Amino acid sequence: MEKLYTAEVTATGGRRGHVSSSDGVLDMPLSLPEGLGGEKGKTNPEQLFAAGYAACFQSALLVVAGKHHERLDPASTVKAHVDLLKDEDGRYGLGVKLEVDLKGLDKEKARQMVEEAHQICPYSIGVQGNVEVHLDVV
Repeated sequence: MEKLYTAEVTATGGRRGHVSSSDGVLDMPLSLPEGLGGEKGKTNPEQLFAAGYAACFQSALLVVAGKHHERLDPASTVKAHVDLLKDEDGRYGLGVKLEVDLKGLDKEKARQMVEEAHQICPYSIGVQGNVEVHLDVV
């Protein structure tokens, strides 16, 4: 594969630390999720992953829509739910649900496009076989 882009982000202090990108655009403190004892008003790795996945999946949908000669309604959305999981052996993992609302498309056509986007989205490909991803077309 041809490399198109490399994101470079440095983390210090783990989940209660800080992240910053090499270009300075991303520069923020981290915390555990508030429900797990973290501080209000700070982001966490799961939120950052959810933001990236939702945006990437939306872009994949735009590619698929173009192939189908469809124009996505600008109000269409992808909402990523990223769960932090822990099994009985104390190992951590992630679970994902993508809630996709392709406004103006019938459910069958929307479902087909979501499935196709899932096959080309870099995040979907990257987690394949490691993270269970549920696709919910609303």
